[in-house]
Amino acid sequence: MTAELDFVVTLYPEPVLRKEAAPIETFDEQLAATVEAMYRRMYASRGVGLAAPQVGLKQRILVINPSGEAENKDEELTLVNPTIVDRFGAETTMEEGCLSFPQIYAEVTRPEGCKVKAQDIQGNELELTFEGFPSRVIQHEYDHLQGILLVDRMSPADKLRHRAALDELIYQYKASKAPAPKRRLFGR
Repeated sequence: MTAELDFVVTLYPEPVLRKEAAPIETFDEQLAATVEAMYRRMYASRGVGLAAPQVGLKQRILVINPSGEAENKDEELTLVNPTIVDRFGAETTMEEGCLSFPQIYAEVTRPEGCKVKAQDIQGNELELTFEGFPSRVIQHEYDHLQGILLVDRMSPADKLRHRAALDELIYQYKASKAPAPKRRLFGR
């Protein structure tokens, strides 16, 4: 019996979030297990989308469910190796959050719609068009596959408003990577 994958959300400024994700070449049980674990993490984190870099994987996978409800399986969409081939419609501004930036929200302007070419988890080619909220979620998660983050889409005012929270994320990251202090065995 194989152990079930369990991911944690990768937080800013972890370097994997800044790297362009690599294409998936093998469509197998491991990919299916990865996608299933990504959905579990997304729902447990109360998200509506998740990209593989957000769980530490440099892979071109994104999962979404605009309802954010695990019971609504019919709204789940997995895109492997996606490419946004067109963005269209009016530019709309909406508040966005990101699981890699807990409790930080910013106004982000994006086109109303997008057209995507991708593959499903069996490797079948897909070409899909999205509008409204699903389009926004896909564009946000696609940014992650390109190494583009919420902080990159923030206005200068939002960056200033969230400066303390962003600085705290950087501080926590650096603290987690710092070597443990050396123990002194004798005196002074």
